[in-house]
Amino acid sequence: MMTTYYDMQEKVCVVTGAARGLGRTISETLAKAGARRIYACDINMAPADSWIGDYPNITAITLDVCNSAALATLRQRIQDEHGHVDVLVNNAGITRDALLGKMTEEQWDQVLTVNLKGVFLTTQSLLPLLKEKGKSSIVSISSVVGTDGNIGQSNYAASKGGIIAMTKGWAKELVHGGLQVRANCIAPGFINTEMTQAVPEAVLQKMAARIPLGALGEPQDIADGVLFLASERARYITGQVLKIDGGLVL
Repeated sequence: MMTTYYDMQEKVCVVTGAARGLGRTISETLAKAGARRIYACDINMAPADSWIGDYPNITAITLDVCNSAALATLRQRIQDEHGHVDVLVNNAGITRDALLGKMTEEQWDQVLTVNLKGVFLTTQSLLPLLKEKGKSSIVSISSVVGTDGNIGQSNYAASKGGIIAMTKGWAKELVHGGLQVRANCIAPGFINTEMTQAVPEAVLQKMAARIPLGALGEPQDIADGVLFLASERARYITGQVLKIDGGLVL
């Protein structure tokens, strides 16, 4: 079990994009830290069948973050079962890369809908539960592409930059009337996930060579950042972007 330095006991958490990759590791990390309940949500939860049974405090939820009716159903279920949410991790996201001159309107719309609108709709839907106890934490997964751009990712950069802008607005908006709903972002760099594992080894070596610390990050590096921002150890941190990139963007 994880150290109790980050004690998540009695915390009710929601993680989107949770079936695999970063979302899986984030969900597992919160579970190991003692969270009372993690609602692990994904549009396709099948990849979680191999691991989710190891954690009795994780509940699998099939969820489209762009579907307002589905989000309302999730909100009502959590309301009935726990009455509040302590931690929301907005992790669901997709890529549809193409150079500017070749990017289709469909590719633009798909990425902005899932990556930006999905974060907005999920947070808006769960906001009453995040406000219920007067203190909670929203952690949204952005990207260094959202802060510094990247070739062939106009849509992804816009969506991840939009998450940062929304987060900064929420940090100012959600502290009125005694509320302490903290909102922060994590901006990962090159992380060793299923997506990068499909990249040719020569390309991976070139990617690693650009990183001052000399290697790709691991999903646990991001999950540990989420755990910190979700916990009371970060009680005086809001509206910030935590880059976890090995020094890629300085």
